[in-house]
Amino acid sequence: MKKVMKTAVALSLLASVGYAGGMYDGNRILGFEATAATVEADTFGLLGERDHKGDDVEFGIRLGAENTEWRSMLLVNYFDSSDDDQEYWKVQGTFDYLLLQDNTSFHPFIGINLGYISYSTSNPTGDDDDSGILYGGQIGMLWRAAESLEIDISYRYSFSNADYVNHTEGVVFGLNYMF
Repeated sequence: MKKVMKTAVALSLLASVGYAGGMYDGNRILGFEATAATVEADTFGLLGERDHKGDDVEFGIRLGAENTEWRSMLLVNYFDSSDDDQEYWKVQGTFDYLLLQDNTSFHPFIGINLGYISYSTSNPTGDDDDSGILYGGQIGMLWRAAESLEIDISYRYSFSNADYVNHTEGVVFGLNYMF
């Protein structure tokens, strides 16, 4: 529970700093993302610790804000790899710097992320449930397809301090409604 509280406080501070600095003077974001995701974990089986790597699609929703220089989002994502029995929920805050602030519709970006993961898997000796803090970065490209529609493709990598989960990574396709 302490990890959840620390993550909530950190995300709240990030949002407060952005709000105080005038970051939210631009567009609001409501969106969806699908990720070709991988989770790598060390779980305990009959013969001791083993690497457990799962690949599947991760789905998520986005809520955030963007101006001509910065973008921040709150993400809630779900991953379920039934082939290798791994599942997780993630809540992350992302903070991206838009590298080109001219009037083009394409904007490369680089950013950081901080969040919380709740992970579970099964093995012959029982269930392995775990949770912890996520932290990492992302890099990608935004494309403003229409006045109220934005598409982005990025790569996101997040380390974890959880006992079992080493990291998550994936190629993200995002679709944002701007208002």
